[in-house]
Amino acid sequence: MDLSPYVDDLQRQLVLAAENGPEETQVAAQRLAAALEAATRVVLLDLLSAAAGEITRDLAPGSVDLRLRGREVELVVHAPAGEADGDERAAAPLELDDVSTSRTTLRLPDALKARVDEAATADGLSVNAWLVRAVAAALQPRQRRSAQRTARTGDGFAGWAR
Repeated sequence: MDLSPYVDDLQRQLVLAAENGPEETQVAAQRLAAALEAATRVVLLDLLSAAAGEITRDLAPGSVDLRLRGREVELVVHAPAGEADGDERAAAPLELDDVSTSRTTLRLPDALKARVDEAATADGLSVNAWLVRAVAAALQPRQRRSAQRTARTGDGFAGWAR
């Protein structure tokens, strides 16, 4: 995804906004438009990163990664097991929206419970919803999970830096 058209459009809009002002304002707007290119790209990358995080939260156990290659942004979707290559041996997808539920008592060490609480809050989910997704992800066929883990390592970088 090329961010240049979006950056160029923002620069053009800034210059157009100053068009009716005095000449000094127009010159200042042109200088600001040129100087804002890097900051605009960072803001757009921040927006795309947040969007990828929200999509990942809704796609769990799949995910979306944001990769930057030079000035190009690439969104990489990692589908949940069984959806990516139509593997007939893959387990049937779980129907998590089923109206019937079962109650299970789970005893966690306090330190682990605190980490589960933090992870659920970070994902914007209840602890129950977070645990349901974690269990569903753990039930994926082991060979697919290890293949996904292998595919995500290497020379790539993940995360955000300022």
